[in-house]
Amino acid sequence: MPAAAASAVLPQLDGAVLVTDSGIETDLIFHHGADLPAFAAFTLLRDDDGRVLLERYFREHLETAAAHGVGSLVETPTWRASAGWAAAVGWSVPDVVRANREAYELVDGVRRRVPNQAGPSLVSGCLGPRGDGYVVSERMSAEQARVYHQQQVESFAETGVDLVSLLTLGYPQEAIGFVLAAAATGVPAVPSFTVEVDGRLPDGTALGDAITAVDDATDGYAAYFMVNCAHPEHIAPVLDPTAPWASRLVGVRANASTRSHAELDEATELDDGDPVALAAGLLGLRDTMPALSVLGGCCGTDVRHIDALGSALGAALQG
Repeated sequence: MPAAAASAVLPQLDGAVLVTDSGIETDLIFHHGADLPAFAAFTLLRDDDGRVLLERYFREHLETAAAHGVGSLVETPTWRASAGWAAAVGWSVPDVVRANREAYELVDGVRRRVPNQAGPSLVSGCLGPRGDGYVVSERMSAEQARVYHQQQVESFAETGVDLVSLLTLGYPQEAIGFVLAAAATGVPAVPSFTVEVDGRLPDGTALGDAITAVDDATDGYAAYFMVNCAHPEHIAPVLDPTAPWASRLVGVRANASTRSHAELDEATELDDGDPVALAAGLLGLRDTMPALSVLGGCCGTDVRHIDALGSALGAALQG
């Protein structure tokens, strides 16, 4: 599927404003006492109690979006469901591959049961980086990344996902490989970079340069780009609505905390910030970058933050 065809099926590229879910791993760990080895939420698929917890999480977020009259885009709980993380969570590689399909079926089932949804309701097959996410240690080439992510992308392509996203990318080459893997299947792809407090990727690359590098290496196949796992005040200084890449940045999933990645890694308690202030910060980013139509939460956020965001967006869209 050419890039234009892949992008055409996504309403967020045609003016629809969507809210995402929140920081599923931190929410489940700190608010629900879930045991998530290696931050792997998909491990909850193993038993009935875990599935009930996941279903409740997604139902609350979808109901919140519907209550505020906005559409939604939720990620499957599969950020760690790739072959390289199987051993860390004590699963076999085939079981991890199968978990991607099962996770989509669970989320899609919840989506179908939530009534009165006010706008488009999309499910993204979520991938994560091969490494830590915050620290770039063993850097892959674009080809190595394509091979690594191909299996997980293909497992989602066999389902009904609306798109696939790779969250918390720290350097451009992994994003390139992911997009090439998605292009081979025809599924729309969204690379999402994280940035440090200086607005640069963990490897030091400027956000705009990273977006441009991925587009140049993949013939612009990515449906759009996102930033996640950073606070709005870390993102805002590097946004430029006149830049050639500005229209390609369509989504932000923000951290609740203004702390750096290093500080968050060392923290023993959750910093959930101020939901209303975070919502205002996200709307401020949208004022600067009108193409931003996918907004939501990442680490430290929960349904309270999405509720505040939905309320602010609903008011802004009506007025």
